[in-house]
Amino acid sequence: MAILLLVLLLALVFVGLGFLVKVLWWVAIVVLAIWLLGFAFRSVDSAGTRRRWYRW
Repeated sequence: MAILLLVLLLALVFVGLGFLVKVLWWVAIVVLAIWLLGFAFRSVDSAGTRRRWYRW
């Protein structure tokens, strides 16, 4: 009985990890899209050159 519960618990953990990884992939895709849009919509400073939209 204990082994069966352990196997079910492991299956539940692996399913949860799989769901978490899938969610993290979607978050990474959204962040990448925002990052790429930042390059397309950068503002122009007074000298007429494009400024960096980030502070690294």
